[in-house]
Amino acid sequence: MQNNFDVASSSQSALATNKVLRNTYALLGISLIPTVIGALIGMSMNFGFMAQSPILFFIATLGIMFGMFYLIRKNKDSSLGVVFLLGLTFLLGMLLGPILQAAFSLSNGGQIVGLAAGGTATIFLVLSGIATTTKRDLSSMGKFLMIGLVLLILAMVVNMFFQIPAMSLAISGIAVLIFSGFILYDVNRIVKGGETNYIMATLALYLNIYNLFVHLLHILMALMGNRD
Repeated sequence: MQNNFDVASSSQSALATNKVLRNTYALLGISLIPTVIGALIGMSMNFGFMAQSPILFFIATLGIMFGMFYLIRKNKDSSLGVVFLLGLTFLLGMLLGPILQAAFSLSNGGQIVGLAAGGTATIFLVLSGIATTTKRDLSSMGKFLMIGLVLLILAMVVNMFFQIPAMSLAISGIAVLIFSGFILYDVNRIVKGGETNYIMATLALYLNIYNLFVHLLHILMALMGNRD
């Protein structure tokens, strides 16, 4: 009798986990639509004010982002949470404007953006597949990834003052590794039942993919960019 109860409980838990994962992937796909729309708008904007006061822009952006994170978390159990999430993805799409403008100013910019997008998709699919099928619990990665993320942000702030190209490239290389690790960690956390809210799960995975794309694009621009 006890064995039957355990099997039924395990089956229900697996179904709930699969539902969260399906909903997360579905919402993740939908979130790319406002991102693309925002990116198209951002590419037509003049970001000269950002170049004049990069630190102030960085602080203001962080303030807006954390405000949106708060609203999403506060409304994570309602449809309003989805609205705020899609609003955030739209804003983040607009913030892709400067790097996309720089990329498309290169003669092979379209190819580079395509490679960055394809590389990001490939990394996500491979790592999410590993995280879904592995029997290991990867929760122990969380602490190291968070420490790495904090150090990464500090390095980015420092380089805003010094503007060292080699340091910027190194930061992007490390960021690719860190956010790839977060994809493994976050997908595995959903599979193991550590995250049961699909809106919060989507937010985590979206931020991983977004940052992975940005830093991968930066690396490819530095290594392959043709200004002729």
